[in-house]
Amino acid sequence: MSEIKVVADMSHDQRLLVHEEASSTQNLTGKTRLASLDIFRGLTIALMILVDDAGGDWPVIAHAPWEGCNLADFVMPFFLFIVGVSISLSFKRVSNKFDACKKVGFRTCKLLFWGLLLQGGFSHAPDELAYGVDVTRMRFCGILQRIALSYLVVALVEIFTKDSHEENLSTGRFSIFKSYYWHWIVGASVLVIYLATLYGTYVPDWEFVVYDKDSILYGKIQSVSCGVRGKLNPPCNAVGYVDRQVLGINHMYHHPAWRRSKACTDYSPSEGTLRQDAPSWCHAPFEPEGILSSISAILSTIIGVHFGHIILHFKGHSARLKHWISIGLALLSLGLTLHFTHLMPLNKQLYTFSYTCVTSGAAALVFSALYSLVDVLEWKHMFLPLKWIGMNAMLVYVMGAEGILAGFFNGWYYHHPSNTLINWIKEHVFVRVWHSRRVGVLMYVLFAEILFWGLVTGVCHRFKIYWKL
Repeated sequence: MSEIKVVADMSHDQRLLVHEEASSTQNLTGKTRLASLDIFRGLTIALMILVDDAGGDWPVIAHAPWEGCNLADFVMPFFLFIVGVSISLSFKRVSNKFDACKKVGFRTCKLLFWGLLLQGGFSHAPDELAYGVDVTRMRFCGILQRIALSYLVVALVEIFTKDSHEENLSTGRFSIFKSYYWHWIVGASVLVIYLATLYGTYVPDWEFVVYDKDSILYGKIQSVSCGVRGKLNPPCNAVGYVDRQVLGINHMYHHPAWRRSKACTDYSPSEGTLRQDAPSWCHAPFEPEGILSSISAILSTIIGVHFGHIILHFKGHSARLKHWISIGLALLSLGLTLHFTHLMPLNKQLYTFSYTCVTSGAAALVFSALYSLVDVLEWKHMFLPLKWIGMNAMLVYVMGAEGILAGFFNGWYYHHPSNTLINWIKEHVFVRVWHSRRVGVLMYVLFAEILFWGLVTGVCHRFKIYWKL
């Protein structure tokens, strides 16, 4: 089970968001951490907090209702990319494959446990002072579950293909790809399975019961007409069909981003009351971290593994950066071409191939920029709060991003549950000072949440306290 453990030495095992060992962020000498990876992880956690807590007032940074790619849509691919880089460094050498597989399996199970606990519906923090979930409507998928699947598949590939390539690559432009050909075979297989299912699955008509108590249709059965194949629209795509068949519609996410689309609400892209003439599917659940889209997400982790392999085999900074930037630009160009030629739109909910390319390309360029600033130019001090968050990512994710600490403070209120210390600070210290709710909420998230967790993790770093599984 999880525990907070005090460690005596920074080189001892510490865990990332997916609980890899701290050696995954060490360089080839094994003496210092790869600071840019810690900072990238911290930046991604900070982005998650920003878009989750300020996205309601700033819809431009929230998840795109359907097609498109807003700031929030980069968070999950960034996590998966970081997981991939970490895997390649964690399993640089595998002395015992059975022990390595056992660790991977154990960590995967713990990720699934925390995912179900935090996003399955048991925790209602920070807004509701209640715990518990009806298991007949428990959500099965989520952020950590998707990370668990990608981590399991890619880590096993990394472990079992260690003997298929040499430690030192032969010279050649594509030698790095040839040496790790099994990774690309798996990636190609994942892509084929995803595309074949996405475009080849027949989606019949379907129906559901409205469970939203605020809806005038509460308790009524709604039907959705499809009878098509290869559509990528909200009601009739194969991603949703697979989840309805495998997970069951009651175990899917009941507040999908598509409710903010123009077809569903007059307040689009902001969240608001559904239109009376809104299509029936606007009231339906949809799982943004579902089965088929999570299979496609494995590609993001495989691309991250490739970047980790570059660190292992390319000794010079310029060689690494040249390879990373070229790959990043190529992925961005491919993804944007697919989107703007209407061959395949950018869509986070479906995790389309164009979306994978654009977000992985963006991750590559962000990581390259951080590597240049932090590990090459050694401008580390300006990123210290993000580095501390990245070194204690699981702590910030559970207590901050999932609102567990805020839920604890909200449990102490004055006369009414809305009169809490957190709400008072947000209203009086930020919103009223800036005379704008939007700006005040943004400042609150930046300073009272992100900077706050940067300072907390800084104190944890000072006393060498890290989340360990």
